[in-house]
This record gives sequence, structure tokens and C-alpha cells, in this order.
Amino acid sequence: MEHDIRVAGSDAAPPPRIEARGIARSFGPVRANRNVSLAAHRGQVLAVIGENGAGKSTLMKMLYGLDRPDEGTILIDGEPVRLSSARDAIRRGIGLVQQELAIVPDLTLLENLVLGSEPMSAGRIDWARARREAEVLAESVGTDINWDLQAAHAPIAIQQQVEILRLIGRGADLLILDEPTAVLAPVQAAQLLDLLRRLVADGKTVIFISHKLGEVLRVADEITVLRAGITEPAISRADATIEGLATLIMGGEAAPSDAGTPGTPREVVLACSGLKATDDRGIERLSGVDLEVRAGEILGVAAVSGNGQDELAEALIGLRRLEAGSVALRGTNVTRTSVRARRKAGFGYVSADRKHEGLALDLSIADNAIASPSLTALTRGGWFSPARVKAAISSVLTTGAVRYGSENDPISSLSGGNQQRVVIARELRDRPEVLVASQPTRGVDIRGIAFIHEQLRQARDAGSAVVLFSEELDEIQALADRILVLHQGRVVGELGRDADRVVLGKLMLGMAGENDARSGGQHEDGETA
Repeated sequence: MEHDIRVAGSDAAPPPRIEARGIARSFGPVRANRNVSLAAHRGQVLAVIGENGAGKSTLMKMLYGLDRPDEGTILIDGEPVRLSSARDAIRRGIGLVQQELAIVPDLTLLENLVLGSEPMSAGRIDWARARREAEVLAESVGTDINWDLQAAHAPIAIQQQVEILRLIGRGADLLILDEPTAVLAPVQAAQLLDLLRRLVADGKTVIFISHKLGEVLRVADEITVLRAGITEPAISRADATIEGLATLIMGGEAAPSDAGTPGTPREVVLACSGLKATDDRGIERLSGVDLEVRAGEILGVAAVSGNGQDELAEALIGLRRLEAGSVALRGTNVTRTSVRARRKAGFGYVSADRKHEGLALDLSIADNAIASPSLTALTRGGWFSPARVKAAISSVLTTGAVRYGSENDPISSLSGGNQQRVVIARELRDRPEVLVASQPTRGVDIRGIAFIHEQLRQARDAGSAVVLFSEELDEIQALADRILVLHQGRVVGELGRDADRVVLGKLMLGMAGENDARSGGQHEDGETA
């Protein structure tokens, strides 16, 4: 029998910082992970990619001690371990940054950093020491943070940095990040990727889960594809391409095409004039916004995060009170009407906050599928008609191509992408006059993005007026028939669907001139992009 013998002082490679061998995990009849193996080494970013429902989140929970495998082994520094809790994982230097950040909004960033492990002196929190240690920690990773800022007032990217620093400060040298750029603007995402590269240059290990293949190629050293609960052999960044990764994710199929034809705009359906609104802190975020959207077109709203797009989406659907201005649906003023009244009048809404506004996570898949103002259409004689309810649920789940076990399962049991499919299919089932779609593909995989894009185009072609809010410029340019650009709460330009990306970026940053604001897809020198 041959043995793997390591001689002290030899040049044998050190074991992976963390390794999974033959991991399997089932939930009843559902096999989340079947035979998963991966390894992440010190000083390396390992990207884990795959479709929604491929088993990525289940795997990460097991690596962090939030769940246990039915089969297989987890090794840390070459030694088999049994992680019994998140505390056990943290004790072994493993930290997890989830999509839902563990930040307390009413506390300052410094208070969030030390929460649960406050430095003490004479029975009191030593805030001077806490600040010194915070500043040293931030400097060590090349970032600068206003520690006195209340977390609720800090950009999501800064909150995320604080959570990463909190884990590092507590000894974590292996960070697992689950879709960390899903809620970040492009500039913020680039800053995070730079931070991750600095961390691995310092000897730390990062496991990076993402659907954004361009970001994966930029940051990862190795890439593991997880498909239907099984891992493919790891790929080095040097050998990877976006097309090749997409094909692996799709199981050998070519990635779905995102090509689309322009819409055919008709009559004005939604008309807004002079919209002014403040955020939750009373700071003005919309400063006199005018817009019109026609039946049969998609109006894309492009803006850097924090420039008023969230407030505009909320104002259109009635979630945010306007300080001034008017909203009219086919000539009828709906400015002071409720969300419910607007939805009954013909508004559909895909919220950027799927978990808190788009869905009721404690309710079943079936309940969420029929949660719309058209419930009366499911009744007969004042009582719910089982046949109509069943047909409506089936329509949503079939149209959305939703992967699920039982329609009576809580919708929280679905992957994020499948949850979003329920939202999209539900909102489009009644053919809304106006669909307000805010970040509709956030956290969704390649196949899901193509599906949602096609659904939005079909809604447009069926006569809906679609208002698309997205921080993904590729998405805006793939879908929009016209592009409205917001900067600091004002409309600073309107561009055609073939707008030059450089011009679009300049407008979003408030750096463009008058010619750019009227550009229909050309450079200032007249050359078409």
C-alpha cells in the first residue's frame, strides 16, 4: 500500500485552508447537495458559481456551521472537523457575510463593529480603545470609515465593509461572501473587489459566491461550478471565459440569448410632473422630476445608487409621499391614492426589496402566488373558488418556470431566483397598465435573468408601459427603448437605446454637458458607439 508521506521541512504544499469532500445534504425528498467537493487555499479567492437552486447557499451554511452534511467531510487546514455552530466556525477563523447584513441601523458604525466584543476597562466600554483599534483595522485593509456615522445613514457598501472588518477583527482569516455585490452599484462593486484582492494579498482566504461572471473573472484565482448539487472540477482564472463558464453553469447548453427588438411606443399611459420627495431622513431626493411612459415601451432609469431612483420607484407606486408634483394614469390623477388603489387601477410592482416588500416569507408559495389586488377574480359568490385559485397558482408557477417541492412549502424555502420568478409571474398575470420594476434581476442567475428580460419584453409588447430601474447598465441597455438618467434627484439626460456607454456613465456621475444629455447614442464627435 502506498502512503502519502510528508517530510518535515520539505516543499510539500500546505493543505487547503478549507476543503469539502463528497458533501451531500437532503431536505426530505429534495437533494440540495449530492457530491460536492471544493478546496480554498490561503491567499486565494475561490469563486463558487451556479444557477439559483444549485445548492450554493446550503453548502456555505455547512461550511459555516449553520447546517450539517448528511454525508462527506469538511476539513480545515487538512484536519477533518465537525462544525456544530457559527460560533464554532468563528473560533476556527471562518466568517460569513450574508446578503442580509448583520448591521444594527440605530447604532453607529463603531458600535456595530464592536457589538458583542466591546473592549472593557474598569467595568465600562473603552470607546477610545475601540476607536484606535477600528482605525488600525481599517487602515490595514486600505479603507477609510467615518466611525461616528449612524449605520442607517451609511451606504450599503460601507455597512458591508464594517461587517468584513468586524469578522477580521475577531480573528477570521477565511471569509465567505454570499452575493456580496448584488446590492452594490458598479463603482461600489469594483471597490469591494479591490478590497478582496488586498485581503488575499495579506494571506487571507475568500470564498466568493456570485452570478456576475465578469466580476468572478476579475477577482477569482480559481472557480468552482456547482450544478444540480454536484461540483465540476475547479477552473483557474487563466483558463476561464464568460462563455465557457456560462456553458458549464447551464450543463452544456449555450447561454440564452438576450437579444431583443425595440418596442412600438403608442399612447402615453403614465405621466408625472414636478415630482419632489424626501428620503426617510427628510433629505430631498427628487427635485422636480418629469417623465412620460407610453404603452408598448420600456423606459429605463439609470442612476448611481443614492441619486433618487429608489424614491422615484416608491413615489410611482404610492409607497412614498410626494412633497410636490403629480402622477397620472391615462389622464386620471392618482397622486394621493394608496398603493392598493393604484394596483387596482392597473399598476404592477416588482420591488427591489423582494424579502420585505415583494413576498411574505412566512406564507406558502401558493399564498404568495395569488397575493395581488385581483383576488376578487378568484371568488364566486363572495367565497374563494378552489378551481379558480388552483388555476391562478398553476398559472404563476408554470409561467415562472418555478422550481419547488410543494406549493404549500413556505416561499422562504425557494432560492432567491425562484422567489423572484414567483414575483415576476404574479405581477404580470393581470397584464398591468404600468409595471414598475426595480432591480428585477438582483441575485438571479443567467437563465433567470434571460427569463425575466423576456417577460418584461412580452409585457411591453402586450401593451404595458414598463418603468425599469436597474443599476446594471448592461440590463438597461439590453431592455430599454429610452433611457432617463438621474443625478442628485434630477433628470440630467434622456438617451436612446443605443446610447454610448461612456456618455451614459458621464451623465450618471454628473460630468456630462448639454450635448451628452441629448445624445441618441453618439459620441460628441458624431461617431456612433
